[in-house]
Amino acid sequence: MMWSFFSRDPTKDFPYEIGEPIDRGLDNKSIWSLHKAKRKGAAAATTTTGTALAEEVSVFVFQVKPGAEYQLEIARAAVKRLKTLRHPSILAYLDSLETDKTIYLATERVEPLHNRLSRVADIGEGSKRELYLSWGIFQITRALSFLNNDGNLRHNNVHLWSVFVNEESGEWKLGSVEYMTAVDAPYISLSQALQVYRPPDAKENSKPVTKCSVDMWGLGCLIWEAFNGPLTAAGNLDAMDQIPKPLVMVYQEIISSKPEMRPNPADMIVRCRSNGGFFKNDLVDALLFLEEIQVKEKNEKSRFFSQLTAQLDGFPEGVGRYKILPQLIAAYEYGDAGSAVLPPLLQLGKALPDAEYQKRVVPCVVKLFASNDRATRLRLLQQLDRFVNHLQPVTVNEAIFPQVARGFLDTNPAVREQTIKSIVHLAPKLDYNNLNVEVLRYFAKLQSKDEQGGIRTNTTVCLGKIAQHLHPQIRQKVLIGAFIRGTRDPFPPARSASVLALAATQQYFFLQEVANKILPALCPLTTDPDKGVRDNAFRTIRGFLSKLERVSEDPGLRESMEADVNTATPSLSNAAATWAGWAVTAVTAKFYRSQSDTPKSSAPHGTSRILFNKPASLGFFSEHASSSQSSTSTTATTSSATSMTSLDHDHEHDTQNTANTNSDCDWDCWDTGDWGDMEQQPATAGATSAAGLTGTAAAAAAAGHSPKTHHHSSEQWTSLEEKPEEEAAEGQADKSEPSESGWEDGEFQPLEDFPHNDSSPSSTNNKLEEARKKRDERRLARQRQMEAKRAAKLVNSAPAKKI
Repeated sequence: MMWSFFSRDPTKDFPYEIGEPIDRGLDNKSIWSLHKAKRKGAAAATTTTGTALAEEVSVFVFQVKPGAEYQLEIARAAVKRLKTLRHPSILAYLDSLETDKTIYLATERVEPLHNRLSRVADIGEGSKRELYLSWGIFQITRALSFLNNDGNLRHNNVHLWSVFVNEESGEWKLGSVEYMTAVDAPYISLSQALQVYRPPDAKENSKPVTKCSVDMWGLGCLIWEAFNGPLTAAGNLDAMDQIPKPLVMVYQEIISSKPEMRPNPADMIVRCRSNGGFFKNDLVDALLFLEEIQVKEKNEKSRFFSQLTAQLDGFPEGVGRYKILPQLIAAYEYGDAGSAVLPPLLQLGKALPDAEYQKRVVPCVVKLFASNDRATRLRLLQQLDRFVNHLQPVTVNEAIFPQVARGFLDTNPAVREQTIKSIVHLAPKLDYNNLNVEVLRYFAKLQSKDEQGGIRTNTTVCLGKIAQHLHPQIRQKVLIGAFIRGTRDPFPPARSASVLALAATQQYFFLQEVANKILPALCPLTTDPDKGVRDNAFRTIRGFLSKLERVSEDPGLRESMEADVNTATPSLSNAAATWAGWAVTAVTAKFYRSQSDTPKSSAPHGTSRILFNKPASLGFFSEHASSSQSSTSTTATTSSATSMTSLDHDHEHDTQNTANTNSDCDWDCWDTGDWGDMEQQPATAGATSAAGLTGTAAAAAAAGHSPKTHHHSSEQWTSLEEKPEEEAAEGQADKSEPSESGWEDGEFQPLEDFPHNDSSPSSTNNKLEEARKKRDERRLARQRQMEAKRAAKLVNSAPAKKI
């Protein structure tokens, strides 16, 4: 037993499995050979903080050879020295093991600097390459300052082959510490292969003139090799064609033949970090800020993150992905950076593989959605299209949608509006209950009761966009009632959006519904006060009529016309969809542009538009200055209590932003106002919402353009669980009073009660005639009531005219 214990292989206790050596490694420039390695049982290994330890590491291997006692001595010294050094720019020690034949030194996963510089894809070209080299040279200079000034140590072996690069972050690490001594120790001669890096003033067994002169000469050699390649002769150092101009003066001092002329590394950092210096650039500034972010003020962090997003494209890809991204995540999880990290976080996340995105970015996004801060919620909703494809349906339904749904009833109009728009991106991932019950319940309330015309408009537009994802039975019940209800909205863009939505979703309607419900609802819009509404109504009516006419000529087309009504995944390629392409383009292009989309507004009051993509002729509401609406929306303005901006825009601003997506926004605008907490809801939502809008929507509200409320608001979605016969009975009972709280179309409900197949033509015609007469009577009654009101106004204003 004892003999087997002492005779077993000691490498079994070494916690790393050593792999193959790295190609093009250290050649003959080091006593070590560099190998790839993996931690044994890395999947189960964790640190005290609960994070997984790195699976892949690097292992430096020294083979003990007969007659190489000096090399064995300096190898042991290197392990001992590296174990005691802890600095961000010095190779990180992990573990070591010495046997009779071998010394193993495990470090962070690195590769020789020479290998990294030979791969253009990792460091970039042109300005990116220069930025990367400036950050690397800065790191080595900082490491030398730490050794010479703080540790009173001299490295003695600085050159291309003593610098290693972390394979993930791309950071430069100073290694090869086997020749390290105290600053006052005599100079130690290097191996024959390294004599090219020997300072001209260095003499064996004599002390250098200054504590920094030897290492600064080595830094000069490293700088030359970074821009030119491996150094073959000391005389080549005088060739400075490839050295950047901001670095030339300092470089000349570093390679001076007079050792006292070589600057201290700390002085070099100060000089090169001044304005115009080689270390003064966006990359070095950003990385240094991230290293000190825990001691920065909150306003400094917000300003930094807002600038960082625009700078990331100019940084080398590896630095952004492996150095900046972890720092951003740490700043969010352990600091107070909050949602300010979201723009650069998503910018860097674009380059991540999906598995890594799920592991690193998604948890931050989910955590941000749980925040009650309105500015955070708005940032997330504005940028949803940039990360929604990476979200798993389970995450969306269980963690994100419950938080998003709170925004439907928020007192801030901007939050409500962005919540509505977000459903377009979330709908494909929502389950049956969340999409077909919860979302539609909120949409019914917003479309019928929200006092902001823009929000009612966008609710209709969004419903048209997500119609293809709804369950066929729910879709058949909801769409017609919702869109017909929208055609009676007092806000012109809402009426026009409803007309376009009917046309864009026409493949979901039975032809009988088209004839009995949709066309009777569209015909009154042909005399709408707004020209845009009239034009869209005429065009949609012609399309529906041509559809009915084709089926009348060829009844065999009915099946293909109604093929998508009960289909879960419909397509616009069937025979019924050809004429509605213009409406699909309009509805799926842009939402109604309101105050949350535009930080600033300079348009005159009274103009309201919805922006859509090309073709331009189909972009409706580009001319909404109709006489009937302009009279009620030219003067009414309301100051914003929540730093909101106007619904209106000038033509140039709209044209410039037509091609922009909804996610394009100025992040600085969110930090200029106090958006408040979503948990702190005022007692009266109407007052807060009205104070949050200006321009057309506020004027429309002031002119009585908010939808009527109904006392039966609690029954707005009971129809989803009821049978069609019960719905018809409710519609028949309520048709006497004009309710607009739900999506049932009471005015046209009597037409559903007429039999279509088992009744004689004469009885059917009589009933239709009676229904028309009743509608005519109601219309005449309303006209008489309006004429009476006008007469009363004239009587009241008569004395004023006489004066």
